[in-house]
Amino acid sequence: MYKIGTLNKISPVGLARLTGEYAVVEDVQEANGIILRSYDMHEMELSENLLAVGRAGAGVNNIPLDKCAENGIVVFNSPGANANAVKELCLAGMIMAARNIPAGLAWAKTLVGSEGVGKQIEKGKGQFAGTEIMGKTLGVIGLGAIGRLVANACVGLGMNVIGYDAFLTDAARADLDPSITVVSELSELYPKSDYISIHVPANDATKGMMNAAAFAQMKDGVKFMNFSRDKLMNDDDLLAALESGKVGTYVTDFADDAVLNADKPNIIVLPHLGASSAEAEDNCAVMAVNEVMDYLENGNIVNSVNMPAVSLGAKTAPRISVIAKADAAASVLAKLAELGASNVASATRGDYAYILAEADADEAAVAVDGVIRVRILK
Repeated sequence: MYKIGTLNKISPVGLARLTGEYAVVEDVQEANGIILRSYDMHEMELSENLLAVGRAGAGVNNIPLDKCAENGIVVFNSPGANANAVKELCLAGMIMAARNIPAGLAWAKTLVGSEGVGKQIEKGKGQFAGTEIMGKTLGVIGLGAIGRLVANACVGLGMNVIGYDAFLTDAARADLDPSITVVSELSELYPKSDYISIHVPANDATKGMMNAAAFAQMKDGVKFMNFSRDKLMNDDDLLAALESGKVGTYVTDFADDAVLNADKPNIIVLPHLGASSAEAEDNCAVMAVNEVMDYLENGNIVNSVNMPAVSLGAKTAPRISVIAKADAAASVLAKLAELGASNVASATRGDYAYILAEADADEAAVAVDGVIRVRILK
């Protein structure tokens, strides 16, 4: 029986996917698989029992990916499962910025208990007059699952949409409304956009990419939406751009100290609500649980963020699953050939390789230098 631990409150809809071959345990040190949302695992001791981690969401900054890989632990995420929820909140953020809704709400509350509220509202509402988004131009940076939904939805709202993605696939491009202009350089997007929405992962290449040089290329008063990660922004440069009016409004779902403590009226901070819908939590949990189960039972790796994708479908014969250093893959494959293994699939990703094959063998059969973990799946 496989043991599953949870590090956050996980949707019961997701946990209901677990069959009678699984038990949910309180002690995660006993667990073969862990399902989590935002819990920070970086200081956590990784048990030898742990085989897989399923992130019920897309971002994996809270998981020590390299440490997991070194220990033969496959980390999965749930790309696209919360995309609609984030898209809807991003649209709400755009409209809030366009129509000065947060400031208007705050002012209306100051009138509680006063006389002649109706007259005061009519007299004071002009200070919150905004603009409509219809006919404006939106620049979308990153055309992944969320970015594409935002781009297509804004076409439906009557906006002109420009998109940029350094790694745009043909399949992703085909999923875009044909009216969307895809550019090859951000310098083509910045000066044309009244609104900009960023949807890229936070990593070494993207950290601080929104800096003074980027802001200088944008329209004066651009409204900027960040529903991805705070680390994409150079905070000092952002605050300077807000102060000068280069950025008219900054809307974010990530409240870091610099932005929140700036307490500027043209900053709208939401408390990381992007994936906080009942539907998104269910979808993410279901996907994460399914991925972990498929790996534990069948050895298949789909949507891993630290191991290559390899799948042989549902198991119909005994399998051997091998995680190894990339330079050991050839030796492992040679060993499997000697065993007469069939239906062999393998791939590498960075420093690591994963090999899955149908073979009735034991762990010692592929014991070569560089092998990290071997599992026999009967």
